[in-house]
Amino acid sequence: MQHPLITSNPNIMLGKPVVAGTRITVEHILDELGGGRSFDELLEAHPRLTREGILAALVYAADALRSEVVYPLDQAS
Repeated sequence: MQHPLITSNPNIMLGKPVVAGTRITVEHILDELGGGRSFDELLEAHPRLTREGILAALVYAADALRSEVVYPLDQAS
């Protein structure tokens, strides 16, 4: 699946996926949301970021996880 609002360029943020037109990485958005920040707080902290950009980052991350093999954290069993 293509993500027109998410781009990757080796010359920007070491090639990590970012919201198009920004240097805000998908990883940063996930870290912030996972840490309890709201969409509105992210938008206030990053004026070039849009609600659509945040949603695109979430869709991109979900698609990336869907295409990867994910192992359980607890492998003691």
